[in-house]
Amino acid sequence: MTPTPAPARFSLNQETIRQWSLPELVAGCTAAGVGAVGLWRDPVQKFGVREAAKLVADAGLRVSSLCRGGFFTAADPACRAAALADNRRAVEEAAELGADTLVLVSGGLAPGERDLAAARARIGEVLGELAPWACAHGVRLGIEPLHPMFASDRCVVSTLGQALDLAEQFPADQVGVVADSYHLWWDERLPADLRRAGEGGRIVSVQVADWVTPLPEGVLLGRGQLGDGSVDLRGFRELADAAGYQGPVEVEIFHPGLWARDGGEVLREVIERYREHVA
Repeated sequence: MTPTPAPARFSLNQETIRQWSLPELVAGCTAAGVGAVGLWRDPVQKFGVREAAKLVADAGLRVSSLCRGGFFTAADPACRAAALADNRRAVEEAAELGADTLVLVSGGLAPGERDLAAARARIGEVLGELAPWACAHGVRLGIEPLHPMFASDRCVVSTLGQALDLAEQFPADQVGVVADSYHLWWDERLPADLRRAGEGGRIVSVQVADWVTPLPEGVLLGRGQLGDGSVDLRGFRELADAAGYQGPVEVEIFHPGLWARDGGEVLREVIERYREHVA
């Protein structure tokens, strides 16, 4: 019996089944009728960017996003210049893979720093150089706000509104925003911010994972399987749809419990949970 194909908008982020090699990911998604994947730079680089692009294209898969660029907040100008150079490489990789979105995790506070506003301003400075470069390569930059628990070390952009304040300094075809349920579900301003993002054509990616209490593996690796936690995942997706987003919805779950299981089993479960709680 042929399995029912995954829902049309379903995209599997590579880290959800990180135990799979890239060829295993492509084969598993093809067998399950998955049409899109979100890729990460490290495993793609190890496999070979050109080889990865061919593998994915030959399978008929779309690359819904490449993760990640960013980390722009260093106070030292030389460090920011190095970050800019690395992000230019990331743009080139995204273009070769056919991904029109490069997800940005903007960076945390510099060592000893306590000025969040200054750190966010430095993000804008680097984007001023990177955004036209990316646009020339056919790649949009997607600023992803992360939960406030990440503000000190990983991302000083904590709300969709803050991400939009940065993105709106640039043309919409250059810089947009990423809406991830794990990071944004708690914010009462989310409906209004999504409407604002949609009106400006700024939503470049939507990602979903659940929030489980207590976090089983800490804030970084404690993302919950769809339906296991507190997030109204279908409501989140419907808000994005109402704002005009009709692109892929990536399932991005970082959890060692999923990584320890058989990849095919995890994919079947994720697709079923997506149907039940998101679609």
